[in-house]
Amino acid sequence: MAPQHISRHGRDDEYRKFALLFEQMAGLQEGDLQREDLRDRIITGYLPIADNIARRYAGRGIDKDDLVQVATVGLIHAIDRFDPERGIDFLSYAVPTVMGEVRRHFRDTAWPVRLPRRLQELRMSINTAVVHLSQTLGRPATPADLAERLGIPESEVHEGLQAIHSFRSVSLDQSAFSDGISPAETIGAEDRALGRVDNLESLLPLLRQLPDRERQILSLRFFGDRTQSQIGTEIGISQMHVSRLLKSTLLELRKHMLTAPPEPDHGG
Repeated sequence: MAPQHISRHGRDDEYRKFALLFEQMAGLQEGDLQREDLRDRIITGYLPIADNIARRYAGRGIDKDDLVQVATVGLIHAIDRFDPERGIDFLSYAVPTVMGEVRRHFRDTAWPVRLPRRLQELRMSINTAVVHLSQTLGRPATPADLAERLGIPESEVHEGLQAIHSFRSVSLDQSAFSDGISPAETIGAEDRALGRVDNLESLLPLLRQLPDRERQILSLRFFGDRTQSQIGTEIGISQMHVSRLLKSTLLELRKHMLTAPPEPDHGG
């Protein structure tokens, strides 16, 4: 964005008026109330510049109000550092300063996937080249066009184009497939049963050493999901007897599991 672009908005006379305030402010000491008043008037007068630049970068993943704030900070820095005695037009100095502040903000904070600075800057160069080439070529720019424009290998252009996709993140809950399934639904979850595999393998030889009745009671209770009353009816003993057998069998298994490793299981 050049100062000439800004002048088309009919504000060139007004900006020239504010430019004169720089000369007045330069002759005053720091802390002088008149100097502070002049500085406030200059900042207020040039605020449309910050807003204009913020609008150019809107829609790229950062809220416009945040961009305006960043651009305003850049404008204030430009005003505080500007030296009217050098004979440089303020807009020629301020515009790249403000744009640089906004670009640094994107580079430092706007990436959900953190990329090396080289890729971040390459991405911005590609975006700028795309805009220029689209206007001059009258068609979308190809990677070869971009490589020629930027003076870099086409492989680097492809790398930069891939980096562009890292600039925006997509919610895992957002439907991303034709069947309406969200990415979150395709992510595997922890299988808690895997944590019991070692215990089951260690317990298996001990179970094989149990009498048939006790082994049947454990199978019906923990694998068949039967109640003690149902087990008693099925094997022909009382519910109280089933309870005693369960308790004694579980205590025995626990004792063996805690005191010594089981013998290797060579059974089928």
